Amino acid sequence: MTLKQLHYVLKVAETGNMTEAAARLFIAQPSLTHAISELEKEMGITIFVRTNRGITVTKEGEEFLGYARNVMEQTSILEEKYKSGHQDNPRFCVSCQHYSFAVSAFVDVIKLFPAEEYDFILRETETYEIIEDVSRLKSEVGVLYLSKRNQDVMQKVFRKNELVFTELMQATPHVFISNTHPLKDKAFLTLEDLEPYPYLSYEQGENNSFYFSEEILSTLERRRNIQVRDRATLFNLAIGLDGYTVCSGIIDRKLNGSNIIAKPLEADEVMRIGIIRRKNYPTSRYGSAFISFLKRHVQEGEE
Repeated sequence: MTLKQLHYVLKVAETGNMTEAAARLFIAQPSLTHAISELEKEMGITIFVRTNRGITVTKEGEEFLGYARNVMEQTSILEEKYKSGHQDNPRFCVSCQHYSFAVSAFVDVIKLFPAEEYDFILRETETYEIIEDVSRLKSEVGVLYLSKRNQDVMQKVFRKNELVFTELMQATPHVFISNTHPLKDKAFLTLEDLEPYPYLSYEQGENNSFYFSEEILSTLERRRNIQVRDRATLFNLAIGLDGYTVCSGIIDRKLNGSNIIAKPLEADEVMRIGIIRRKNYPTSRYGSAFISFLKRHVQEGEE
């Protein structure tokens, strides 16, 4: 087994496609296939199952990839300390719901580990994709929330995908509105207050079950509904249409400016915001730092 072979299998797992992986590695596909086959033969396991639709990681392959990532991470640390010249670019990926504090933590990680070159990915995406990304090891950490309405179903999905949820904080529901909204001067808001205004939420694609909704109280009927894909669009609609969304109330003003404000919502609900990771999967230094920064930002948001 060589570090090059470990690099190869991680690239295949990342792309999910042998042809694309070979192109990114700048090697011929037969050479890549041979290298992985030799590694599987040496280790006595099957890492990938090849189908007409691409590459699928086996259960034993997922465990192997976890250890492989850890080995490559430790190798990178050694190279940074003792070796000059070209090194593999640091890699780290997070998938999260649309939280500005997650973006802030991601920025902090990059500042903590400055490098001339790196390949970091931050995916603000659908809830089901967050689960899928972490389950397939495309992302090391996922950030989402649980509530009394969705936690039983979500925990079942976590167990099925061998994921562990770790709570970071509990937040009562808030509403994001613009600083020019007609309700801006109220100390707290009720659902009745909000009834005349457009309700903004994040689209969940094919998995549009309320269990995967990013907004708590998503099952309530609203007369005016607008779904969006990204945070900037949602904030623009909140400003332009006096729309609102239900959220944790934590917002990073350095990233989002002062145009959006948070108001407490009168509702008997609690959001348990936390992270998901693969069970028994070693945490990289980037993952550890991200989680640490994440805790700091959510704690600051509570103060």
